[in-house]
Amino acid sequence: MESASNADLVGRDAVEPRRETPLKQRRHPSKGVFIFLNQATIVFVTVCSRQRKKNLASAPVHDALVKAWNKADRWQIGAYMIMPDHIHFFCSPTREDCVIETWITFWKREFRRALGVSAPRFQSDPFHHRLRGEESYSEKWEYVRENPVRAGLVEKPEDWPYQGILHELRC
Repeated sequence: MESASNADLVGRDAVEPRRETPLKQRRHPSKGVFIFLNQATIVFVTVCSRQRKKNLASAPVHDALVKAWNKADRWQIGAYMIMPDHIHFFCSPTREDCVIETWITFWKREFRRALGVSAPRFQSDPFHHRLRGEESYSEKWEYVRENPVRAGLVEKPEDWPYQGILHELRC
């Protein structure tokens, strides 16, 4: 098959430089979080259950997660939402040298220890996003709070039992 000449291309294809080899799609989220001295760092994290199994929304899982997060004190959990197949939470480091991936590994291990062989498993790579200055923690939390309503699990966000706030995070 012949490659098209520039005269045959239209729109964006006519002006964009063409690559010999296309860019690879990222298979895993980027690592690390930039923590700046004397500046609030709030990170929005999503952790999914392995194979997206719907085994997280239960009282024993909720209790075990809260205990694990309280023991894993390098990062503080703010608001959190436990859905059937994923967890959303906001967190903030307690020191500048805290590595988020190491911390997540620690609380996952503590969670498994608390529940034993019945513990749900998580996907290995969570998604995390540091909130930028213009992003609002409260606006993002309001969006997350609506998850159980959008999923048809409850009529009002406050009716969903698997949510809470462990620490007040400062912006």
